[in-house]
Amino acid sequence: MTAIVHPELALFPLRTVLFPAGLLELKIFEARYLDLMSRCLREQRPFGVVALKSGAESQMSDEPVHLHEAGTLAELIEVDSARAGILLVRARGTRRFVLESAEQRAEGLWVGRAVEIADDEVVAPGPTHAGVVQGLADAIATLAAQGSQPFLEPHRLDSAGWVADRWCEILPMPLEAKVRLMAFSGPLERLDVVDAFMNSGSPPH
Repeated sequence: MTAIVHPELALFPLRTVLFPAGLLELKIFEARYLDLMSRCLREQRPFGVVALKSGAESQMSDEPVHLHEAGTLAELIEVDSARAGILLVRARGTRRFVLESAEQRAEGLWVGRAVEIADDEVVAPGPTHAGVVQGLADAIATLAAQGSQPFLEPHRLDSAGWVADRWCEILPMPLEAKVRLMAFSGPLERLDVVDAFMNSGSPPH
């Protein structure tokens, strides 16, 4: 199967990692991203979310920006204009990608050539994963009781990749570790790493 290439994918660098099927909520006020959201909404196109190796999310910083090579496509779910010049955005993570190149254009928007990574095979968690699966189910119930719903439905507790990705979103792992796990193709192995981290507290290498 030929990999899908995005020759000029608009990028949104953040100090977070978006996982497939993950929820991304943004408050947007910079002109470059207001224009990007308008274009994505109008053309029904995704944008790419990449984690920052260094540099700031805001264009007001003079610190040099360096991006991680792996990211995730995001599709818009909801766009609301809170007030003039501010958008509240909800987006869903879809396919993963690897950047072959990236550049920042004159208006400040980052654009890259991206090659999609094949989706994980959907496999059920193994017998040894019963605790980590139940732990996530309990966490979802606790958060819901507190009025928080950080995960998009449907909740796929029968999918090793979905369970691993949701834990990666909420566990206090270093950003670099989350990027590596997001790009790692192997849902059962990824869930093993999450389970080991929860038991030891040591970040994955």
